[in-house]
Amino acid sequence: MIPPRFEYHAPRSVDEAIALLSSLGGDAKLLAGGHSLLPMMKLRFAQPGSLIDLNRIDELRGIREQGDTVVIGAMTVENDLIASPVLHGKVPLLPEAAALIADPQVRNRGTIGGDIAHGDPGNDHPALAIALDASFVLQGPKGRRSVAADGFFLGTYMTLLQEDEVLCEIHVPAFKRGSGWAYEKLKRKTGDWATAGCAVVLRRAGDRIEHVRIALTNVAPMALRAVDAEKLLLGRPLDAQALEAAAEAAAAICEPAEDLRGDVEYKTAMAAQMVKRALGKAWLRSQ
Repeated sequence: MIPPRFEYHAPRSVDEAIALLSSLGGDAKLLAGGHSLLPMMKLRFAQPGSLIDLNRIDELRGIREQGDTVVIGAMTVENDLIASPVLHGKVPLLPEAAALIADPQVRNRGTIGGDIAHGDPGNDHPALAIALDASFVLQGPKGRRSVAADGFFLGTYMTLLQEDEVLCEIHVPAFKRGSGWAYEKLKRKTGDWATAGCAVVLRRAGDRIEHVRIALTNVAPMALRAVDAEKLLLGRPLDAQALEAAAEAAAAICEPAEDLRGDVEYKTAMAAQMVKRALGKAWLRSQ
């Protein structure tokens, strides 16, 4: 399929991109990696009158340390996450999980910011960002604002990002001593979205869990934080009983859509299994 006609804009700065968004209104779409938007345009599911390409804005790329926080430019591609010594040293969950996303071609072009801003429940970075307690820096005509990843995702393709705003940075707290992490993802084949996925970050004090974040991929209209499952684990060791209770609590909040990856019952059961696997791996790494 060939998409309908559209105007193409290639700003060189965030301010220029925001000015274009403001002047063109809701008829304009931002272009990052393009792996979601361009196929939708070819199928005529999306028909923007204008595309604003962010790929020439250098300030939106890169990974740096800012105190105890790692700052990632929204246009940083997956392969740069995988190769980053800063991330390997401070937030190893991100490069490890990025290596599970799609295939090498997609990872060479796809961006962390595009993955997040699109609001697709099948994308991996929403759940990862929630588990990492990340925050997002959004810039619009009124300046910059910071919003937490937990609460940013409102539904399928729906987020707190306004039509005249650009996602500029992702801020991730560096792991503290005693942290463990994991991202477990079940998929049918290389390049496919997750049938179910689970991101976990936890920290132990002695033989007990003192901090835990659990987030789920592609089992609801948006990435989910399993708050009740987290509460069941705090202050106790991760034994078989705790694992089972957390998995059941996480499964209880799942609302997957039936598709070629499975029915509701299967996807919910697989979400529970991914929770168990991710918690187990994170617990072992926290020693």
